[in-house]
Amino acid sequence: MDPIRVLVADDHHFYREGVRTMLGAVPGIEVVAEAATGEEVMTLAARTQPDVVLMDIKMPGVNGIEATRRIVETRPHIGVLMVTMFDDDDSVFAAMRAGARGYLLKDAALDEVIRAITAVASGEAIFSPAIAQRLMSYFGRARSSPPPVFPELTDREYEILALIAQRRSNSEIAARLVLSPKTVRNHVSNILSKLQVADRAEAMMAARAAGLGQDQS
Repeated sequence: MDPIRVLVADDHHFYREGVRTMLGAVPGIEVVAEAATGEEVMTLAARTQPDVVLMDIKMPGVNGIEATRRIVETRPHIGVLMVTMFDDDDSVFAAMRAGARGYLLKDAALDEVIRAITAVASGEAIFSPAIAQRLMSYFGRARSSPPPVFPELTDREYEILALIAQRRSNSEIAARLVLSPKTVRNHVSNILSKLQVADRAEAMMAARAAGLGQDQS
């Protein structure tokens, strides 16, 4: 069986050397290149065609998130495994949106890194225990949140409905949102249709029953 080809991307030379040394002793894994910048990892990914890229987030030039996005867009067969010090929600979800298949913290043990590389190379998604717990907590909070009010409305329609609930006229809404009166009339018409109400008064009652219109600012 061919070894799993790994590209290590990190701006710290000693870290790259340490990873190369550790993985060099692991049967079935081969470090084929090292990159110190975002531009370099994209170039080397195209040149060496690794199975897995170990990607840090903070690098000079193009950061690891953007480099991940570009690599995955052009070479989706390459799996990107984020290995970083950042464990905040913004970094985790940005990496996922960019197309990373896994997310580990730099204090992960060698066996955890090996397991993650193997999983990502086979097309699986994997996260360190701390990150997995964070994701579970996040989605647990999302499930416990109340459903959105009037999900059929666009953001702009919802905004206008809230102002209708405050008894604002079309001209007042137009001035507040910097829209033309015609645009506001079109939005109001769409709102009435989507809410299946006969007129503006019914829309206002439905909105206030749902809790809109309490903020009169």
